[in-house]
Amino acid sequence: MKILTVHTFYQQPGGEDVVFEAEGRLLSRFGHDVVKFRENNDSIQTDSISRSLHLATRTIWSRSSYHKLADVISHFRPDVAHFHNTFPLISPSAYYACKRAGVPVVQTLHNYRLFCPKASFFREGRPCEECLDHSLARSVRYGCYRDSRSATAVVASMLGVHRLLGTWAKAVDRYVVLSSFARDKFIQAGLPASKIIVKPNFLEAEPGLGAHSGGHASFVGRLTEEKGIATLLEAWTRFSDIALVIAGQGPMQPQIQQYVQQHTPGNLRYAGHVSRQEVSRLIKDSSFLIFPSRWYEGFPMTIAEAFACGTPVIASRLGAMAEIVDDGRTGLHFTPGDADDLARKVEWAWAHPNEIRDMGRNARAEYEAKYTAERNYKMLLEVYQQVMQEARQPLTVPRCKVSRVAN
Repeated sequence: MKILTVHTFYQQPGGEDVVFEAEGRLLSRFGHDVVKFRENNDSIQTDSISRSLHLATRTIWSRSSYHKLADVISHFRPDVAHFHNTFPLISPSAYYACKRAGVPVVQTLHNYRLFCPKASFFREGRPCEECLDHSLARSVRYGCYRDSRSATAVVASMLGVHRLLGTWAKAVDRYVVLSSFARDKFIQAGLPASKIIVKPNFLEAEPGLGAHSGGHASFVGRLTEEKGIATLLEAWTRFSDIALVIAGQGPMQPQIQQYVQQHTPGNLRYAGHVSRQEVSRLIKDSSFLIFPSRWYEGFPMTIAEAFACGTPVIASRLGAMAEIVDDGRTGLHFTPGDADDLARKVEWAWAHPNEIRDMGRNARAEYEAKYTAERNYKMLLEVYQQVMQEARQPLTVPRCKVSRVAN
């Protein structure tokens, strides 16, 4: 099978970039011919009004991406095109290049950008669905994207234009979402239920089971407000004999370093940014992983890795986390943002090592059933085969956009 994969890399590398590359390698490993069409947001320049206007226009409809992708399609002749991130440089215009050539389109929705300019349904420390319940104008009022009303207006305009064009309903043949929770949200937002398939992320490499002999719990992730770091630190003020290792970097790093130096009895260690090998070793050594995120999340790869290592997870009872972690079987749930409840669950876990070991075995079984590369490949292939069988006539391109919007 000939597969065209499409992605715009972020300025700050993240999970979507990792998944894009991992899926490409997975498909190649199973003998498929994969061509990658990539842009990189590092190339964005907004140091003048003209460049800012150019980017705004390109976000809504990129003429250059349309023609570049059309050229790739004419030479490669793919059986299917699989998109990950089009924002902002590639833009939804790329779907139309595929549809005009009769190439079926698959879009993985790693976040909630289609209905939330910030992409997270998160504002002021808690989940926010005002754009879902009302209109995109709410995001502009709050300046949700990059704390800027003007920048948010650009994203909202892109979303609004393509709603009017019917892009989301007509130009994409199948949406891949990472959890049933996300599927429900997108159906609520108006995407056709028949077009949405749940396919979780996967681990490209098998980390192996851990011994869990490090005598500590762990947190691994980006150090940001929405990840629940403040809740985690507050919960740990209740303990003097339960060790925690925090690994990662981000805006809250200075706060964590200061906290470790001034407010703990020595049972909290900040490991900083660590390599993938060190992350795996840390999780294998841990009695359990803590995932206190306060937003819905997409599909946290850290949880999948913990399961593969046989490490149970204490996670917020929220969004995809509440779905992935089975309370009492592969880990424990706590009330999002509630440090007291998190502390109670940590105390219970620390006092019940036998039960925690059983949860770890269950977590490993969950990984083997759902999150291996082989299982994910079969699911991905099923999606491609479905859209190829259902391939429709090429969709008419909105000519006004192609001819009038400058590159």
